[in-house]
Amino acid sequence: MVEITQSPNLSVEIAGIRMKNPVMTASGTFGFGKELCDLVDLNSLGALVTKGTSLEPWLGNPYPRTVETPAGMLNAIGLQNDGVHSFVDEKLPWLSQFDVPVIANVVGKTVEEYVEVSRILDRAGGIAGLEINISCPNVKEGCIAFGSSAQGTAEVIEAVRKVTELPVIAKLSPNVTSIVEIARAAVAAGADAVSLINTLLGLAVDPWTREFKLANITGGLSGPAIKPIALRMVWEVSRVVSVPVIGMGGIMTASDAVEFLLVGASAVAVGTATFVNPCAINEITDGLRSYLDNFGVSDVREIVGAAGSRTAP
Repeated sequence: MVEITQSPNLSVEIAGIRMKNPVMTASGTFGFGKELCDLVDLNSLGALVTKGTSLEPWLGNPYPRTVETPAGMLNAIGLQNDGVHSFVDEKLPWLSQFDVPVIANVVGKTVEEYVEVSRILDRAGGIAGLEINISCPNVKEGCIAFGSSAQGTAEVIEAVRKVTELPVIAKLSPNVTSIVEIARAAVAAGADAVSLINTLLGLAVDPWTREFKLANITGGLSGPAIKPIALRMVWEVSRVVSVPVIGMGGIMTASDAVEFLLVGASAVAVGTATFVNPCAINEITDGLRSYLDNFGVSDVREIVGAAGSRTAP
């Protein structure tokens, strides 16, 4: 008689958003889905987090806007997008053909802009949740200007909370004094989940030309170089908030994803890895399933926060 083994359960629920698995796209690295749909089965994603969407179209920063660094990359895209009306009229209908939760990333220069974009998306239909980006370091107004303080964080999240019934996810910045204080403020203001970390502020210079490598001079550092910082912050936040934590920052392999789950993340988002290998997110999901199989773990939720137990699952 052949023994039939059951595949481990990868499904999770984040702030009421039901996902097939805990592996999501990170905003700004997967476009709006159409850009990579020929390489990645969108139906296999835990959730598709879109590129940032603003009230009016944003042109972004001048070129060059990306540069490779040791164990990572700097980007200063500047949240270029066609605006919320283009998203609702053109991109959202196309996304509706897929069986994947769509989480819209919301950006703005003022509290009023965050509110209006969220209001429009709330009424659009086909959106599972809103990720409120108060942490991008590559724009001169808004975003990190709010997310760098508990007061600013609370102001945006509270205002958005009033105009939507969708799950609200606060995307937090590592460029702060206390990530715990910011996370607590976001949750107290009404966030249903928090995602962290966004990029660290950095720069690169060419010693031969003596010119800055980015036209914007500074940019957001992502990739493996920031993973230890991201892990520490996810661990700190997951211990003090009562809402799910979505971890990101340098996840390149399934092993990286497992580390984030072990320190308290309920789901993970994959970003820079997609630039290296467009199929990375699927490989990470498959690798996570193999990890659980190897340890005889029947449900991915069993390993969330398990770091420090000193015993393998």
